[in-house]
Amino acid sequence: MDVTLILKGMAMGIAEAIPGVSGGTIAFITGIYERLLRAIGAILGTKVAGTFRREGFRPAWREADGAFLLQLGGGMVIGLGIAIKLITYLLEHYPTVVWGFFFGLIVSSAIYVGRQIRGWGPGVVSFLIGGAVVAYLLTTINPLGGSTSPVLVFFSGMIAISALILPGVSGSFILVLLGMYTVVFGAVRGVTTGEDGALLIVACFAVGCLVGLALFAKLLTWTFKTYPNRTFALLTGFMIGSLNKLWPWRNAITTRMNSSGEEVPVLEVNVLPGHYLGGEPYVLAVILAVLAGLAVVFALEASASKKEPEADVA
Repeated sequence: MDVTLILKGMAMGIAEAIPGVSGGTIAFITGIYERLLRAIGAILGTKVAGTFRREGFRPAWREADGAFLLQLGGGMVIGLGIAIKLITYLLEHYPTVVWGFFFGLIVSSAIYVGRQIRGWGPGVVSFLIGGAVVAYLLTTINPLGGSTSPVLVFFSGMIAISALILPGVSGSFILVLLGMYTVVFGAVRGVTTGEDGALLIVACFAVGCLVGLALFAKLLTWTFKTYPNRTFALLTGFMIGSLNKLWPWRNAITTRMNSSGEEVPVLEVNVLPGHYLGGEPYVLAVILAVLAGLAVVFALEASASKKEPEADVA
């Protein structure tokens, strides 16, 4: 058992639970990004299946780098569990501070992804503006509305898993954009406490992730290779437009009852701290949280840049 690999998986799992921090970035910093992509590519391609038909399970397991994926995946599950427990507790008691931290993360992530654009032109600018407009509209209509419908949870899993291979973007960010962040994370915590319906939500989400990975991995890889500048511009626009959803002080306009009989917001309006009706606004703590969010991504970017020469040599 490789304890170091499990710890790296834990770090990736914690990162994927936080909007604005990509597990892929952690994989790159820790030196396992290329190996992870090769393993995923082998499973999604024909090599593993062909080896299994010709030679059996053990050679196919080695071809898929199964031990690596199993230990890394186990670490990610542990990391996700730890992060979800902590984040859901903080969201319940200090929501404005948590959303302030996420706000800072997305601002710095947008800057990071925007820096990857190597050439600006009318097409690139239009993709950036289009991404921002679409994301902003999604935050205003709350497309999935925090629904616990198995079909919608499955759909959110399909979309969120695409972030596994999107530079600088986490699956949690996509869940926030879809309005499903608290639903999915609440269900994961609910599984540990035996909450009714939680296991079904988690299972539907997991199946959606598997289907989405199979459907989108090759498409996204092709998109980045063929149209890198426009793809990065679109992602940057998505992040900028999503900031409307991450504003720390929001009052509910409409609500609904969830599966646990709790009243949860469906549509919300951004307000200034003085008009916040959700409890203590914690203005100073929110400002510090925003700054901390900004610092995290810039620190990760600095660490990643130090790794680049080593990765090129390898």
